[in-house]
Amino acid sequence: MGNLNDYKNIWVFIETECGKAKNVGYELLNAAKPLARQKECALVAVVIGKDIEGVAKDAICYGADSAITVDGPEYEYYTTDAFTKAFVTLVEKYKPETLMIGATNNGRDMGPRISCRLKTGLTADCTAIGIDGETGNIAWTRPTFGGNLMATIMCPDHRPQMGTVRPAVFKKGAYDESRTGEIIQETIHVAPEEIRTKLVERVKEIAESINLEEADIIVSGGRGVGSAENFKLLEDLAAELGATIGCSRAVVDAGWMPHAHQVGQSGKTVAPKLYFAIGISGAIQHLAGISGADTVIAVNKDEDAPIFEVADYGIVGNLNEVVPSLTAAFKARKA
Repeated sequence: MGNLNDYKNIWVFIETECGKAKNVGYELLNAAKPLARQKECALVAVVIGKDIEGVAKDAICYGADSAITVDGPEYEYYTTDAFTKAFVTLVEKYKPETLMIGATNNGRDMGPRISCRLKTGLTADCTAIGIDGETGNIAWTRPTFGGNLMATIMCPDHRPQMGTVRPAVFKKGAYDESRTGEIIQETIHVAPEEIRTKLVERVKEIAESINLEEADIIVSGGRGVGSAENFKLLEDLAAELGATIGCSRAVVDAGWMPHAHQVGQSGKTVAPKLYFAIGISGAIQHLAGISGADTVIAVNKDEDAPIFEVADYGIVGNLNEVVPSLTAAFKARKA
């Protein structure tokens, strides 16, 4: 694979759909900026999509030193084959030392494919990133053993070093309109016969309605809600607040809510301004998913529930009474 010293710079993939960026790419730029400074290297945003020049400019305003774009109609929607070919072509040409990708559905699909093609390692689902003082390697930290331990993983012998990082683990940096940087436009076309999957239909309600990672307010329910029917109480509160509905793993396992709503270790990591934890006991796997929340309000009839240890505000009581009272109170404030 050549000399490791030939590989330079940190790349961050800015994921887009229909020309619009997902927040996680900008979050990773903020996380990577101090690492690039420490390594005295460039921080490069990589944007693959359709009509994405504005995204590349935004990436520079969010902290990238420069950007590389691959723009074409075949990249309007994600496909494993097209995006992998484009990315591997870029890596082989420019030789980045480190590559960071958001651990979205698409990122989790693309990352392993790229790493296999390049015969390098990939650390999945990271929650922290640093630099090892002795070796200078990127130290990728991720939960292991069901979230009970944190493992730090390095890739000393191969390049690029790759990792996927959960959305909402890091905050976006400030947007600085005065920042400028070079945008390199690469033309990489993928023939239709090389793309083995075809988008038949995109259901907007499913694709866009459950966006926990970018929600400002989340109303989340756990096993204590009692039944799928009882989630109507939470939905009423969420509707009043303009919030997104979340849930714990126990709720998904019970079949009350689809997995797309799950918050926690095996679900989504979230960072809302306000998080309601209703009937959620507070298992460590769930707490790992809400560490980025600004304010947590817990409702639980068990005053010893672990959720109260992390909650900013706690209400001990029966959620069948407490939640409708909260909904009514918010409704009264609007009147």
